Amino acid sequence: MKAETTIVRRLTRHSLSLCAAESCTGGFVAERITSVPGASACFEGGFVTYSNAAKTRLIGVPEELIAKHGAVSSETARAMAEGAREKLGTDMSVAITGIAGPTGGTPDKPVGTVYMAVAREGKTSVRTFLFSGTRHRIRRQAVEEALRFVLDATEETSGSL
Repeated sequence: MKAETTIVRRLTRHSLSLCAAESCTGGFVAERITSVPGASACFEGGFVTYSNAAKTRLIGVPEELIAKHGAVSSETARAMAEGAREKLGTDMSVAITGIAGPTGGTPDKPVGTVYMAVAREGKTSVRTFLFSGTRHRIRRQAVEEALRFVLDATEETSGSL
């Protein structure tokens, strides 16, 4: 069974809601979740916050945080997840920010660097990845890992219910 199908089933069974905040993946996580019949029972919506201004304006990521840590950072991923969750009032959110390339990398954050966060009430977890390959491959890997991350979080959440 695909990760997104399991996510939708689990969240629906436990009456939990999810939203997404995406940068480098451009809405692909939301697309995968909403491709599952019945996703409307648990998926509230998402934000594609590709620019720094959109991150700030739409989901409340502080400009100062982006200036200090960069748009591609664990701190920004955390703020994106928490901001999206707050804006849409969901039980859980997932956020992704990264450098898909082919340009934009630095020695500290090369192309393929991706940060993701899952936020729940009282707990936000962040994961860091360094993917390789083409822009398309990096984005695809990021979506797969984000779905796995949400799947892990739904397992933890449903186990505690």
